[in-house]
Amino acid sequence: MNTMTFPDGARADDKAMLRAAAGLTRELNAPSAAIYWSDLLGSAALGYGALAAAILAPSLGWTLVAALVAILALYRAGSFIHELTHIKAGALPGFRLAWNALVGVPLLVPSFLYEGIHNLHHAKIRYGTVEDPEYLPLALMRPWTLPLFVIASVFAPVALLFRFAVLTPLSLLSRKLRALVVGRFSGLQINPLFRRKPPEGDFARQWAWMEGAASLWAISLLALTATGIIPLRAFGIFLAIAAGVMLLNQVRTLVAHLWENEGEPMSVTEQYLDTINVPPPGIWGELWAPVGLRYHALHHLLPGIPYHALPTAHRRLVAELDETSVYHNSNRRGLLPLVGRLAAASWRGATPRS
Repeated sequence: MNTMTFPDGARADDKAMLRAAAGLTRELNAPSAAIYWSDLLGSAALGYGALAAAILAPSLGWTLVAALVAILALYRAGSFIHELTHIKAGALPGFRLAWNALVGVPLLVPSFLYEGIHNLHHAKIRYGTVEDPEYLPLALMRPWTLPLFVIASVFAPVALLFRFAVLTPLSLLSRKLRALVVGRFSGLQINPLFRRKPPEGDFARQWAWMEGAASLWAISLLALTATGIIPLRAFGIFLAIAAGVMLLNQVRTLVAHLWENEGEPMSVTEQYLDTINVPPPGIWGELWAPVGLRYHALHHLLPGIPYHALPTAHRRLVAELDETSVYHNSNRRGLLPLVGRLAAASWRGATPRS
């Protein structure tokens, strides 16, 4: 229970909701190795198979169909980076290494870019503040920031290629550049004011091998393309599919929260109400918010529950808590209404910002 002092008008925690969330889900915290491994391996196999099909397709139409399948499957496989930040050490032996080998390094998003970042977003005293790397008050910013926020993601694969193929080796020659790379260009963050601290201990060693592998892959990919071993068309399709994955994730991020906090500390209940669930019966949520991300608000209440147990936890809470509970206030109907709500809020209440 959060015991901070909150600004005037802040909402106190809903103790009944928090007790129910903890009490009804105690046995749901163990991840299922069979589910994790089969989901990751199946998604990666489908994604890379569709990527190959897009490259080899005989016509533009089939290329586009295969590319769409590749984007959705690799997006799902990539979304396991979120689970890696919450899985307890030793719970799924080898899973982090396998994810990085299959997805993180090939797509140039090794897990060190998220581990050590995402946990700050869940810190009770950091959420929604300037110290939260994953928060911006988008609903209060100028309307043009929303399309810019989404469009920027399309260029992420090129930026990641430059980061690992150029900045990584050069940073080994300059302490000043290395400090810049670690502080500014080593996190999947959206808060431009956030600066990352250098890694320490065992995490520093993990960071080193992941960054080294990603750098070797990025350099090899560019060299093989420059020498014609990888056809330029195949390289372009790979980049386009990677951009599609980043774009889809950015759209999902756009509606993960209401983005209405201006930097003040928030109670756990306020944090929950600023976050979104998109539960069934809608089926599309599993495509644009896979691996439990459609239960993002519930995840903020219970970050230790594995993704495959979140639907069960949600059903139990819906059945237990009456219609007056604030738990129901974060349950929304779909992607488009959420995007529309955010755009309308930004248009109505835009605050001039530099």
